[in-house]
Amino acid sequence: MEKSLKAEDTVSKQISGEGDIEDGGLNNPNHVELHRALKARHITMIAIGGAIGTGLIIGTGEALAKAGPGSILISYSWVGFIVYLVMCALGEMAAWLPLPSGFTGYAVRFVDPALGFALGWTYWFKYIILSPNQMTAGALVISYWIPTEKVNAGVWITVFLVLVVSINYFGVRFFGEFEFWLSSFKVIVILGLILLSFILMLGGGPDHDRKGFRYWKSPGAFNTYVMEGNAGRFLAFWSTMVSATFAYLGTELVGVTVGEAQNPRKTIPKAIKLTFYRILVFYVLSVLLVGTLVPYNSPLLLFATGSNNDKKGSAAASPFVVAIQLAAIPALPHILNACILLFVFSAANSDLYIATRTIYGLAREGKAPRIFARTDRRGVPVFALAISSLIALLAYMNVSSSSQTVFKYFVNLVSIFGLLTWISILVTHIHFVRARKAQNVPDESLAYKAPFGAAGSYFALAFCCLIALTKNFDVFIHNPKYGNFDYKNFITAYLGIPLYLIMIFGYKLWTRCERVDPKTADLWSGKDEIDREEAEYLAAKEAEAEKNSDANIFYQKFVSWLF
Repeated sequence: MEKSLKAEDTVSKQISGEGDIEDGGLNNPNHVELHRALKARHITMIAIGGAIGTGLIIGTGEALAKAGPGSILISYSWVGFIVYLVMCALGEMAAWLPLPSGFTGYAVRFVDPALGFALGWTYWFKYIILSPNQMTAGALVISYWIPTEKVNAGVWITVFLVLVVSINYFGVRFFGEFEFWLSSFKVIVILGLILLSFILMLGGGPDHDRKGFRYWKSPGAFNTYVMEGNAGRFLAFWSTMVSATFAYLGTELVGVTVGEAQNPRKTIPKAIKLTFYRILVFYVLSVLLVGTLVPYNSPLLLFATGSNNDKKGSAAASPFVVAIQLAAIPALPHILNACILLFVFSAANSDLYIATRTIYGLAREGKAPRIFARTDRRGVPVFALAISSLIALLAYMNVSSSSQTVFKYFVNLVSIFGLLTWISILVTHIHFVRARKAQNVPDESLAYKAPFGAAGSYFALAFCCLIALTKNFDVFIHNPKYGNFDYKNFITAYLGIPLYLIMIFGYKLWTRCERVDPKTADLWSGKDEIDREEAEYLAAKEAEAEKNSDANIFYQKFVSWLF
């Protein structure tokens, strides 16, 4: 108890300004109260499980209905490559110095304290919107069985909220183990879906209909949007960039788990190196196959335009469920819909975890109220969890509005916050490379180096900026439903940009902080502690009997080869 009080006193001193807070808070190791209880298998599965969620399983349905299978294949592949560049940039910094404050700490050290402030709050905004978004998606999935006219969506949202908050409150060890098995289940299900889709495509279903690429010919691979002809097809393709971006959001969350990761120098690069193959298998391949099985004008798609919008109870939010319905496989659509509900639940769980750790990191750097940096004896930042959970009550917007409408608004908000996060990470990596070169740090000293270097970050940065500015171009185009200007979608699509700029320049005006000079950027503070921790961990690991546990044996033999 005395030790805990001393640690809390240390936190109060550092956050109030008596300690150094702008370097990520590593000058005093007692300040880092998060427990390093996440093992390598936890990090690996959280990395992939957090990315396989609402965006891929449900958001793909809206993109398919709007633009067609050819468009979503191109957009998901292209955005996937951009995400890989972002992850490589993050991996290089995280492997060099695994800061408990995550990539906000890197922005503070290598670029500008104002960027760290804006990035931290932007990332928190993203995840406090993602949590209610997942619960909205859960209501969408359940409406396949029980229309909202019979049971209000608020009932299911309440169940989701109570379960997710409880799991996060039990501590990081329980959370890690729970997410490991749930994410493992998600991976097995998505791999099964890919295999089933391939079989159905070749005519292996009960209807023995060899579909092949039939729907790419009729109704076509590219739908039109806003206008007819090639211009309409291009606009439809570009409109799916929002869905593609939303699908990949969360891939970067390994950068937040470094504060609770065992042996982060090994586990973080390992999780990032294999991102390319995960994107290829879980995203590109699944999008390709589902596009061969479901025509973009199918009335069974919940997001499809047409009269089906009045038949919510019989339409599916996920195109994967529609594919199985069209193949006339009895009972399986219901089983798959139940699995997708677990997908959404897992995503909501990890999103609340990230939101909690993000506001905690801001508080321990003095950029948020100090109370959010306090943890209990299990290392759970309870006040940060409480505020993040309260904002998740936004999900109750479903009670008075359509789940589809609320889902689209949340996707808009989350997408812009996610893009701003990626932009900040790429800018930080560019400055990190400059600092390394200015201080003559050789590439050989890095635990992991981004394969495309700063050039890859510049390329991804340019493309992320382009998507951020043009992703909701359709709000400026005449729409019979809303008139000449769709102000609701405009606000949700672009609100994040002025908010981000206000936070950067407001913080600079308030604190008079200066931009970091590459020659004096702090590349070293806290590195000794991490090196020592790593050596102690590796020494203890040799004598550890845990590697013989049933969970680890199962993972090594049956699961690890997938990643």
